[in-house]
Amino acid sequence: MKFLATLLLAASTLSASAQVSFGNAHKFNEDWQFSLGDDSLVFKKQQNVRRLTLPHDWSIEGTASTSLASCQGYLPGGIGWYRKSFTISDTYPLHYIYFEGVYCRSTVYLNGIKLGHRPNGFASFMYDMTPYLKDGENELMVKVDHSQQADSRWYTGSGIYRDVWMVGAGKTHFSQWGLGWKAMNITKSSATVEVEMQVDGAKEAKGNLKLVATLVDASGNRVATTTRAYNAKADKQNVQLKVSKPQLWDLDTPYLYTLYTQLLEDGKEIDKASCRVGLRTLQFDANTGFALNGRNMKVKGVCLHHDAGALGSVVPKDVWRRRLENLKEMGANGIRMSHNPQAPDLYDLCDELGLLVMDEASDEWEFPKRKWVEGWNQGKPAYQGTFDFFEEWIDRDVADMVRRDRNHPCVFLWSIGNEVDYPNDPYSHPVLDGNNAAINQPMFGGYKKDAPNAERIGKIAKRLSAVVRSIDPSRPVTGALAGVVMSNQTEYPEAIDVVGYNYTENRYDEDHRLYPNRIIYGSETGVGFGNWKDVRDKKHIFGQFIWTGTDYLGESGRWPSRGLGTGLLDFGSFKKPRGWFRASLWSEAPICYIGTYSVGQQNGRRGGRQTPVSAEALDTWNYRDGQIIRVVCYTNSPQARLLLNGKEVGEIKPYDDSNGIIYWDIPFEKGTLTCEGLDKDGKAQSQYSITTSGRPYKIVAMVDKEELTVEGSVAHITVQVKDENDVLVRLADNEITCRVQGGGRLLGLENSDNSDMGSHRDNRERVRNGQLLAYVQSAGRGGDIHVVFSSPLLEDADVVIKGRK
Repeated sequence: MKFLATLLLAASTLSASAQVSFGNAHKFNEDWQFSLGDDSLVFKKQQNVRRLTLPHDWSIEGTASTSLASCQGYLPGGIGWYRKSFTISDTYPLHYIYFEGVYCRSTVYLNGIKLGHRPNGFASFMYDMTPYLKDGENELMVKVDHSQQADSRWYTGSGIYRDVWMVGAGKTHFSQWGLGWKAMNITKSSATVEVEMQVDGAKEAKGNLKLVATLVDASGNRVATTTRAYNAKADKQNVQLKVSKPQLWDLDTPYLYTLYTQLLEDGKEIDKASCRVGLRTLQFDANTGFALNGRNMKVKGVCLHHDAGALGSVVPKDVWRRRLENLKEMGANGIRMSHNPQAPDLYDLCDELGLLVMDEASDEWEFPKRKWVEGWNQGKPAYQGTFDFFEEWIDRDVADMVRRDRNHPCVFLWSIGNEVDYPNDPYSHPVLDGNNAAINQPMFGGYKKDAPNAERIGKIAKRLSAVVRSIDPSRPVTGALAGVVMSNQTEYPEAIDVVGYNYTENRYDEDHRLYPNRIIYGSETGVGFGNWKDVRDKKHIFGQFIWTGTDYLGESGRWPSRGLGTGLLDFGSFKKPRGWFRASLWSEAPICYIGTYSVGQQNGRRGGRQTPVSAEALDTWNYRDGQIIRVVCYTNSPQARLLLNGKEVGEIKPYDDSNGIIYWDIPFEKGTLTCEGLDKDGKAQSQYSITTSGRPYKIVAMVDKEELTVEGSVAHITVQVKDENDVLVRLADNEITCRVQGGGRLLGLENSDNSDMGSHRDNRERVRNGQLLAYVQSAGRGGDIHVVFSSPLLEDADVVIKGRK
């Protein structure tokens, strides 16, 4: 037990840095200086320089303007410089600097010497500082070049927007991302965990090297351990651990073991690391779809970009946790990293919560795509992008994604690219000529013989798939195909293991017949009921990833527009009506929701058109007396009924599988409207009520955490405007002022209004649909946090959060 206790203590100091997989890592985020502009001498002049703590995104701090690109949410890019002075106080012989993500085209200098350049703004990377360190003070400088501000189809942010780590290590140590595991031969009685270990500096070791691997269960009990000598001439070595009666990682019970690894020289520990292990089996079949641990299931996935509205691209772990929990609550079980590797925190959370992850490398290959700058699909596009460094960097970028993320049990697919085969954007093929009804994407004209030939896609796909398989053959390689009709004429679908179809449900059955061995799923789909039925009712389609899980910045429409509002959750991660509708399709728990909108005429027509049955109806009950209102119910119960002030006003109706919605048209009357989801025998399984509200009277604030005792942790405060009877006023648009006192700071106020182009990072914001979200983060000064919300003519609300002592 003493040996195990030592391991646990050692690993506890590494728990936040296990992703680096060697040495002694600590965050290096404090006391940086920043200047916006292409002048590295500015730090000597001390003009236009400010101090800050990383991570940092300067774009979200900027002012939105019609002169900037809609693809970036009309926010600025530019060039920025970061500087940090530091001294080395430990005795490690080697020191490294590790960046989780810098957007983009970063160049890092130590004491005036260039350590390296990394153009990909989503890649994690590390440099060895040792040869250039000095006794006493050292100067680290980072140039970030986002002058090509319209280089992405969605908002990226600008700057060192993820954590930075300093890593101290001995001359002989585990390699960066040099530890990997895979589970094999899993049965009810046993499993094998094969651990791969790679060591740097092994030839410099004077003594005998040994590798130790120990697997510990969730209760801290040692499950298996093994020791073997390390061959310094080998590139890497494997050891195996035998596990009895394994606990499986599953969506409902995401059981996690911990793997501790040690590197010994003549019996003395010289390096150590830890990571989590989830034992599970993945099976894909062209006819029966996907099975996790032998159980067939449908992947109910969502696509996610990396921003969080008001916070830009700096998204604390607590914010990700709330978002993922809200998505899982509505029945989602899969996350697609659209369209790039994301922050390590996100993968950790998916491991913990039980969410399958499709990890994705890129959105663009050797030629640029259209980047809309005047509004999505509006005006004349730009052609900035990442294509100029594709040939030099893509193999390494893909390899680094796989090596960095391979130890996460949540990852079940490696995607080498998104929509690189979009018709005529940029590749073309003769199959695009004429009226090809099978192609349901805009083609921007027919075949263009001067455009790059689509056959190039297949060759690149074969190359990148080989890179993935050389590192991790245990998971399938996939790609998200936008122009599957065109790609079927190339080697692309055959180069990958699992073929994703973007918005091409019309090809599911035909391609299953034409290519019977092809494994197909919806890598990107619309949110409509029909899109889901194409998955639900087809055994050979194993799932879908809806566009999108949450609203996101960029890819905006014409001004004013912050981003794209396709999410199941809004910018503040509140569930939208379409999120409730999706929950009624995906959730296994009883779901009931009602939304309303005006019919206009008793005959159900408005302006000569039939009133639609909408999945976007807001839960409000404020209309004119006698006005005919359509009440829509989203439920997974077999039937439902409607009550107004306790009396039935909507008879029991069965679930409608043509559109997934039950509805009634009734005259408005003030009071409380309640919908009950009923089982087949008429017993209530769930209910949802909305009440007519009065005028705004008071502010109510509800916080998700009672204390913030860890520096950097974030509390989410839901701020609502209510009437005298404590009813939420959905029609309210009052401006709220937030004041934070004590040991916290306000990160932003998010009202989820896509047309609000003002700052969301000051302390004033108008509510939308009667509410907004305040992000409050614990600060270094400690102490309790007192937050007050006020607005003219409304009663204040205040919240006290316990802080660090």
